[in-house]
Amino acid sequence: VQLQASGGGLVQAGGSLVISCAVTRRTDSTYYMGWFRQAPGKEREFVAAIGWSGSYRYFADSVRGRFTISRDNAENTVYLQMDSLKSEDTAVYYCASSVSSWGDPRSGTIYDHWGQGTQVTVSS
Repeated sequence: VQLQASGGGLVQAGGSLVISCAVTRRTDSTYYMGWFRQAPGKEREFVAAIGWSGSYRYFADSVRGRFTISRDNAENTVYLQMDSLKSEDTAVYYCASSVSSWGDPRSGTIYDHWGQGTQVTVSS
């Protein structure tokens, strides 16, 4: 599986941005699709995840109510809608996919494949 993240950029605080992750070469199933982020000098952290059917969605407390995750399985793409952006949302955002439905989708350890990351910068 190859994942290609895109859509990052510079946005003012309070604004919105949609980033996407396309599965460009699907060689495994992609049960969970997740988004993680890493800010300079900080560890990678979980942002959001979605199960295959879209019925199960998970969010970090820091983004719940502001971010929405969705997926289009026909297009092999997952989206992260980010609203009410804050300066602390500035980070490189990485998408990831898991083959299995087992495990906690909020943990990076369950994911088998990772994209290259897309930079999101929120100016205050």
